[in-house]
Amino acid sequence: MSSKIKQFTLYWLPLIAYCVAIYIQSDYPSPQNLPSFEFSDKLLHLAAYAVLGVLFYRAYQTTPFYNHIQMLVLLSIISASLYGVSDEIHQAFVPARDGSLWDVVADILGAAGGVYLYNRWMIARNHKRR
Repeated sequence: MSSKIKQFTLYWLPLIAYCVAIYIQSDYPSPQNLPSFEFSDKLLHLAAYAVLGVLFYRAYQTTPFYNHIQMLVLLSIISASLYGVSDEIHQAFVPARDGSLWDVVADILGAAGGVYLYNRWMIARNHKRR
């Protein structure tokens, strides 16, 4: 397998698949069997977009600016956040769903938290290797 195909398969395909999964899930009415404590849906948004932020970070590590950590962090958070905004706009047009500004806030916080934690983990892992 060529390195470009391997790179795409390992880093970009999971990101694309996850984005497609979010889109498909958002195209259906809200599930009724979610945990039923206050703000549980916001925690789900936080977790989902933390994963999305990490997937963007991993994919962007394959680009020419892989050594520019601040750029990777910023682009990853912005990309995941914009996907969250687009997802809420999409949900506004789905029957039995609605777009929510608070969901966007949870998406942004989740993306930032996931990227931050992943970046800290990468720094610690690289420091251990030295």
